[in-house]
Amino acid sequence: MISYRKKITWPTIPNAVWWFLWGGLAFRTGAAWRLPTGFDEVYYYIYSRHLNWSYFDHPPVVAITTGVGWWLTDIVVPLTIRLGALGLYTLSLLLLYVLAERLFDRKTGVLAVALASVTPLFWTTFGLLTAPDNGLILFWTLTLLIAVYEFIPADVSQLASAPAIPYHPSSRIVLFGLTLGLACLSKYHGFMLGLGLVGFCLTSNRTRKALWSPWAALALIVFGLTLTPLWFWNSQHEWISFRFHLGMRFEGGEPSSYRVLDALGTWLLGIGYLFPSIGFPLWLHTGRSLWQLIKYWITPPTAAIEAVNRDRIALILWVSLPIALGFTLLGGKQAIYPAWPAPGFWGMTLLLAHSASHWRPRTVKRWLTGTALVLGTLAIVALLHLSLGLLQKPGNYSLFGGFVPVEQDGSTSLLDTVQLRSRIASSPELMQAIQATGFIFTDEFYLSAYVDMALQPLTQRPVTCFSQDPRGFAFWNTPETWVGQDALYITLASLHRDRIALVNEFQPFFQRLEPLQEIQLTRGGAVTETVLVYRADAMQKPYDYPYP
Repeated sequence: MISYRKKITWPTIPNAVWWFLWGGLAFRTGAAWRLPTGFDEVYYYIYSRHLNWSYFDHPPVVAITTGVGWWLTDIVVPLTIRLGALGLYTLSLLLLYVLAERLFDRKTGVLAVALASVTPLFWTTFGLLTAPDNGLILFWTLTLLIAVYEFIPADVSQLASAPAIPYHPSSRIVLFGLTLGLACLSKYHGFMLGLGLVGFCLTSNRTRKALWSPWAALALIVFGLTLTPLWFWNSQHEWISFRFHLGMRFEGGEPSSYRVLDALGTWLLGIGYLFPSIGFPLWLHTGRSLWQLIKYWITPPTAAIEAVNRDRIALILWVSLPIALGFTLLGGKQAIYPAWPAPGFWGMTLLLAHSASHWRPRTVKRWLTGTALVLGTLAIVALLHLSLGLLQKPGNYSLFGGFVPVEQDGSTSLLDTVQLRSRIASSPELMQAIQATGFIFTDEFYLSAYVDMALQPLTQRPVTCFSQDPRGFAFWNTPETWVGQDALYITLASLHRDRIALVNEFQPFFQRLEPLQEIQLTRGGAVTETVLVYRADAMQKPYDYPYP
């Protein structure tokens, strides 16, 4: 009997991989410095201001990955809240190389890192914007790497004449409990990764024994203990996180029938986010791998080497295709976020990289270089527009006079928190009003997050949200304690064309509600948004949240 087990050793990292790691980190750091913060990003910043065991709409790891940058620097700017994303993605890329090299070969590892470095969906979702996906993809990759060491033989050359592949469950299985738990504490997608591993083991007569081993039972215990923060917080809040993701977030709209064209559109959008020169080959080679696996199921391999190849393909497909294809098909029923199927695409990249490792070097070089040049140019143009208004009309930095009128430019909804902080600090009247008030509120959860971030470190006054979609703000504050206190109401002119209706909405909650000041935000010298500030005196009754 041939033993294929080896100690886990760290492979030598080729220079090409280091170039991709440091070059990508430098590019993403520059983008993180100049790119305005997004709606979700400022909201996750609020997580790091209200540390807890878990949160209404996400598990707790994102609070740590978002907060670590500004906790260490004591500076709250877009770059510092993204430092966790920048560092974790670099580590994820390094793990991806080790995974691909151990699963296939060194060339596949280099190509996998190259693809992950240039694919816009990956480096923005996982490595630029602060998000739950930062921690998820790190622990996702680490889990898959452990699975490869546990289930896939290392020295295929020794199996040329072997009739079968021996497998004995090892203590490595216990590590799944920890890494899967951490993946779930990053984002609920981690549960789908666990199901994928179970599916792989169940469909292989060789690895099925892993599920019945004592190590698997111990892994389940470790998994449950790792998820203690999630269980603990939800048990105190009527399991609101699970109710929200499994039902509440889909309520309120008209029931719709399934539309095949919408699913097709979602598939094409996914290819667009990946970029067509990567997205189409990714799906093509995934389809070929799936067909190859089906043939193995129809005609089971008799040679050990073929069995190894089957298990490689099966492992990748089981942890990748269900989430990539599942969310794509869900697009026929409702709109989905680009990040939802992204972990599946991440695993499918291994299949594309392995296929590309057999192409002619000149073809690979032209493919990756051309893709990188086009994407780099588009990324720089987009960044210059978002930060300076390169394409807006009018603007001091507009290219050829601009193309998109400011009032029609959706990118202006991303508020510049540093500029807003400066405008507030330069207004003595507003600063005096802030110091005299008990709390500050807005009527949108993301706007409350923008305001909170802009006010750091000008004041420590609590910022909350009075809305029927308050997200975590419903759990971070108790409106009953603010009855009788004065407040400032901050909102955006773009959200309220009717100023009378704006006042009428919250007038019943206060003795008096009157305008205080307007703050104009600009980009490229053009006014892009007007922030409205109202004085709200003596709160009369608490605001009633829709949950818990």
